Amino acid sequence: MSKKFILAVALLAASLNAGAQDTQFKWYGFIRNYAVADSRESVYGTEDFFYYLPKDRNVVDGQDLNAQHTFAFAAITSRLGLDVTGYQIEGWKVGAKLEADFYAGVSGVTGTALFRLRQAYLTMNKNAFSLKVGQAWHPMAADMPHVFALNTGAPFGPFSRTPQATMDLKLSNELTLTASALWQMQYTSAGPGGASADYIKYAGTPEVYFGLGYKANGFAAKAGVDVLSIKPRHDDGLHKVSDRITTVSPFLYAEYSKGLFSVKAKTIFAQAGEHMNLNGGYGITSVTADGSYEYAPTRNSSSWVSFSYGKKAQFVLFGGYVRNFGTAKELISSDKNHLFFSKNSFSNMNRMFRVSPEFIYNLGKVAFGLEYELTGVQYGSFGANDVRGLATENLHWIRNHRLQLMVKYTF
Repeated sequence: MSKKFILAVALLAASLNAGAQDTQFKWYGFIRNYAVADSRESVYGTEDFFYYLPKDRNVVDGQDLNAQHTFAFAAITSRLGLDVTGYQIEGWKVGAKLEADFYAGVSGVTGTALFRLRQAYLTMNKNAFSLKVGQAWHPMAADMPHVFALNTGAPFGPFSRTPQATMDLKLSNELTLTASALWQMQYTSAGPGGASADYIKYAGTPEVYFGLGYKANGFAAKAGVDVLSIKPRHDDGLHKVSDRITTVSPFLYAEYSKGLFSVKAKTIFAQAGEHMNLNGGYGITSVTADGSYEYAPTRNSSSWVSFSYGKKAQFVLFGGYVRNFGTAKELISSDKNHLFFSKNSFSNMNRMFRVSPEFIYNLGKVAFGLEYELTGVQYGSFGANDVRGLATENLHWIRNHRLQLMVKYTF
């Protein structure tokens, strides 16, 4: 099916080129192979290549069943994309992007890789104003560290591609104002029914983002805030309810480059944030007279910094840190029926770190990469006094050592 789709798109692009000489079509993509070895059972995505964190102890008869080595190898992260440029009408420059990969169809490490949509959007630019409409990177996730790992630093920073309408307005040569209205599709909020886009669907309001960017002389910086309002329930099975929770998450980003050296850093203080692959969620604080729930979000600080030096031989160092601060209000309970947490994490996570050095050798369009990744999580138990969604008893560290190899050909 995917081969037929690729052929159909290629024939369509060829016919459009023949009939519209003012529009240019540029194919791009890469073939990428990953091989990974882990020292411990962990939470993964995308056939174990999108790494989140190691699992807590699971002790049975004195043995930790999660202390298990694993290995995986596949090429499903290969990618194909099409950029469309050159079309103009009434002073507007119109373009588009269509991008896909082969992540779908795999459960764990088993299955057949299927063609899957990554990005699909159009752009319109005129003077100092530009507009992007479609599925694209979330504004908070667009700036990534230097690592070649598939997770691009998550969950130490936001990671999400999502339907959106984003406006950029250049205030000067250095300053840009950004405003976005966003929806949810693949990356969704947690809730009573599990992770789902239904919570924003029934809320009837989009997620919104406002930010300001600065760029000049090798330095770039961004500051922004994300606001999300969802309805975890719209009825209780018999009657309508007025559940709603609104979260506000500010972030900062900066990068500097000079010669062969580059440094990037990002930090976000998120309320919930699980829809952006962060370690967060929210819990029930009370029940009103009409049966509606009131909620409080967990608060987490997530930060990363990465350094890169070199071109043909490239050295990279990444460091990340996450701190869970729990909720500002007391919850009815911290069990899974009252505290809804990220599907890629665990509510008893207290804090987390990652250190990752890597080496990349670039041979023209071919790249070879070797990466070591140490991820540690401090887990705990919920005690009688832990009523704010933060486990503080029996704290202990769990670590995973990951070794990753990459071979990539870009075209």
